Amino acid sequence: MTAIADLANQGEGARVSLSEIAVRQGLSLSFLEQVFADLRRAGIVTSKRGPKGGYALSAPAHTVRVADVIEAVDEPIKAHGCSPGAALGCTGRTTRCLTHSLWGALEDHIEGFLAGVSVQDVIDGTLPSREMEAAE
Repeated sequence: MTAIADLANQGEGARVSLSEIAVRQGLSLSFLEQVFADLRRAGIVTSKRGPKGGYALSAPAHTVRVADVIEAVDEPIKAHGCSPGAALGCTGRTTRCLTHSLWGALEDHIEGFLAGVSVQDVIDGTLPSREMEAAE
């Protein structure tokens, strides 16, 4: 997400090399190469080779959802150890743990939140906060 925010922060349509992002954000170049291959396959970024090449967001930052970025790099939001349809429950037996529903609801809440946040929201710092919600 940091690399995508960095890319978006360079301006709409800007092409940026992964090495520039790696230096600015203190990230591993080889890690970024792997992540951006996934992002390109998912259609979140485009790439161009050559002297004026690099990566760019494939859509305006206000339309790119954080949830889509996370899904593209195959990073599931997991608050509990169960997998849907698994033969063994959370406890390692056939039963679920007592807090199973709590963690499942938390996962749903996180996924909903991330689906409502755009990359532009991230770089603008306009994320909803508890303080803002409490004031309303």
